[in-house]
Amino acid sequence: MRRRLAVVAARAMRVVRGLWPDRNPLRRRLDRVEGVVVGGLAVAFLAGVPLAAAAAGHLTYMYGARTAHTQQAAWHQVPAVLLATAPTTGYTGYLPQVRARWRAPEGVRRTGAVPAQPGEPARSTVMVWADAAGRLTGPPLQAQQVRGQAVLAAILAPIVLGEILLFAGQLAHFLLGRRRLAAWEAEWRAVSPQWTRQR
Repeated sequence: MRRRLAVVAARAMRVVRGLWPDRNPLRRRLDRVEGVVVGGLAVAFLAGVPLAAAAAGHLTYMYGARTAHTQQAAWHQVPAVLLATAPTTGYTGYLPQVRARWRAPEGVRRTGAVPAQPGEPARSTVMVWADAAGRLTGPPLQAQQVRGQAVLAAILAPIVLGEILLFAGQLAHFLLGRRRLAAWEAEWRAVSPQWTRQR
């Protein structure tokens, strides 16, 4: 185990030394620029994680709270009369959909499929959630669901930020690599005639 930790630590030190600006004559300006870009992206990640998590959590909570308030003000439970007997099912936790009839808040009759307990007889009354126009909805968002969405957003925001910065780092590496290869090719074209004449 100690040997494995030593190997990992040695690799990490090599990476850090490779990024650190030094007076190595073989290190080109593009190598130093790449080191600065990687360091800047690392700093941006470390500084941005708490900000991204807090901002995503706060914005999601505010949007969810507003949505929950709107839904709770506009959505109501209304009685619906089943037009057929609900089928019995072998699945636990599954509510079959049965045709039913209900009245919208303004009095318009509506029909549609509603969830009912398995085996519920025809002409039974079940309570369903409907909006102001009488269209079926689910229950409105609850405070616990809004908090859960905010926590999930706060957890996912650093991952998304990391992916964006990783993509930016890969793009910078690709572009700097192309410039590095072009510079090497230009230098080889300048040096190659001298080497081929010496043979």
